Amino acid sequence: MGLTGPKVDEDARRRHSEDEQAAERLPELLDGVAAAEQALITAQENGVSAEELHRFGMDLDSALTDAMRAAYAKERALIGPRGYVDRIYRRKRLAKRDVRHATEVAERLLTERETHRLHGIAGVPRTPAGV
Repeated sequence: MGLTGPKVDEDARRRHSEDEQAAERLPELLDGVAAAEQALITAQENGVSAEELHRFGMDLDSALTDAMRAAYAKERALIGPRGYVDRIYRRKRLAKRDVRHATEVAERLLTERETHRLHGIAGVPRTPAGV
């Protein structure tokens, strides 16, 4: 380990690169969340069938999940490759303003997804077998 902390290995650099690529997609994924949410609201207002509401709800869930993952990837990318191997460095970087903001966005998306899963996905009525 030494005085400067753990050395950043090739795996940490690869994971950091992957997280940077995922983080770059965050703005378009947030636009996708807004579009999926608007589609669900429009479907609810138009009184579509339960199956269609379920499909729109699942589309929004998928969009929220993808955006949340990209937001957490942005957090890890802002921390840097050393954050994958050095927990103390990671904790210090989590206190930085830009990293805190990325964490807030990711946690807000996580909360929205969980709330949507609990209350926003319409149930599909079951049909009896053989009917």
